Amino acid sequence: MSRMLVFAAAAISLTVSGCAKLEQPGNVAPLSPAAQKARPNIVFIMSDDHAYQAVSAYGSEISRLAPTPNIDRIAQRGALFENSYVTNSLCGPSRATMLTGQFSHMHGFTKNGQKYDNERWNWPRALGQSGYQTALFGKWHLNYSPEGAGFDTWKVLDDQGKYYNPDVITPSGRSVVEGYATDIVTEQSLQWLEQERDPDRPFALLIHHKAPHRNFMPAIRHLQKYLGTEFPIPTNYFDHYDGRPAAEAQEMNIYRDMFEGHDLKMTTGVGSKELRENPWKDDFDRMTPKQRAEYFSALQPSNDAMNAADMSERDMALWKYQRYMSEYLGTVAAVDDSVGRVLDWLEANGLDENTIVVYTSDQGFYLGEHGWFDKRFMYEESLRTPLLIQYPGHIAPGTRVTAPVQNVDYAPTFLELAGLAAQPSIQGRSLIEMFDGSPPADWREDIYYHYYEYPGFHAVRAHYGVRTDRYKLIRFYGDINTWEFYDLETDPAEMHNRIGDPKVQPLIADLKARLKKLRARYRDDSGPSVDSPLALASAMAKGRRDAEAAAGVSHHAH
Repeated sequence: MSRMLVFAAAAISLTVSGCAKLEQPGNVAPLSPAAQKARPNIVFIMSDDHAYQAVSAYGSEISRLAPTPNIDRIAQRGALFENSYVTNSLCGPSRATMLTGQFSHMHGFTKNGQKYDNERWNWPRALGQSGYQTALFGKWHLNYSPEGAGFDTWKVLDDQGKYYNPDVITPSGRSVVEGYATDIVTEQSLQWLEQERDPDRPFALLIHHKAPHRNFMPAIRHLQKYLGTEFPIPTNYFDHYDGRPAAEAQEMNIYRDMFEGHDLKMTTGVGSKELRENPWKDDFDRMTPKQRAEYFSALQPSNDAMNAADMSERDMALWKYQRYMSEYLGTVAAVDDSVGRVLDWLEANGLDENTIVVYTSDQGFYLGEHGWFDKRFMYEESLRTPLLIQYPGHIAPGTRVTAPVQNVDYAPTFLELAGLAAQPSIQGRSLIEMFDGSPPADWREDIYYHYYEYPGFHAVRAHYGVRTDRYKLIRFYGDINTWEFYDLETDPAEMHNRIGDPKVQPLIADLKARLKKLRARYRDDSGPSVDSPLALASAMAKGRRDAEAAAGVSHHAH
């Protein structure tokens, strides 16, 4: 496929600085007003922890019961990426990767709780310095605010953000904004389009939703949307984790580890409005009396029925799954509403034809698979993330891309769409080459992943690995040192670790060789080497933990 950047600026050479830090505006060649106006707009919509299984364009049984018609519009009018992966399935590191086009060990943000360097090169700043008007609304979650990161306009949620009446940080300070976070972020974005957008300049608008991140609080209008819907139970919901010690050691099980009050909104007894275990009370305390009354009144009949029932341990585990799904998917519903409003606005104002719309999530999420919620692991549900792109006239409606892509690929894609030269520090590759659905002959055949946050929330051990179109090899390290190998064709649920199977040792050797090449290509020497014996890695990990304990190092949990 020939490059499809057929706007007037394509003939003009644009360059960006090769340094890893802040670019200077003078490094970008000026454009004529006509050429500037002809460049495509970008609307980048990112949700938080939106499982691909909960996007109906991906065709899961769950999503057929809880469809996302507006997000699906992007796939219908553009492309759906069937094999879209993250590099580190955790909120902060993933966001830094999308901004910089680098793996976590390169941009330096490997774990939640670290502080991102706002002066580091990022693609919105590069576009802004070339003439784009840039704006960000919603969740930032990299440090206190995006001040200094290069956005012309920004309003962000404080840290993780709250669903109801969140604290919003702006250049002028912070204040509580009454309302529902998804709707607030949507209104701020549409207001900027209506009132602050310069019609003579292209724009890059980043809309970052908190939803459907834990603790899964739907808008009041969607609270009862899925109550009573029976969602299919994953076949491995009661997983015993045989042969997978790191999976067994996690603390992200729906029926054992979720807070019954905070996460599942369960009350203490029939007729009671008192929540069970609720360690983060501010999520509910900040609601207005009217919001709180409406919210818990909607859940009262279901809670009373649960409290009145004499459930077995197994039945309660199944009830918790259904409550989790109704809350999670009800929270997704407002995100879908938001996407529809943005798409409608673009179409009503004649901007849809020259605007690239991207929908993605910072990572995938478990919807009961292995009995889990949350993310972190290199298993499919958290490794994969939704990615849908529309660009009328450049991507044919209904395009399906099957080649493996990663979130390091976003930054180079946006640079090329804007007519900018590649940034040397980027480790990904532009997706424009696949806008017709067919990858170039030299496209990657495997993807690399590295998760770091241990000790940390949910007790998921650090690990790295490689995934091909059929096989996956993972190395866990730290206090649990082990290898795992999966044949995704015969074992798509990743239930049977065949690392010790003599029949697959040649495959494992090939994957280890691939893994060494990937670590070299991406310049990752963190963690034990591929060839490092497991016992040695365990001893090294213990030494690091002891040193951290002696130094008083703490690990942020979220």
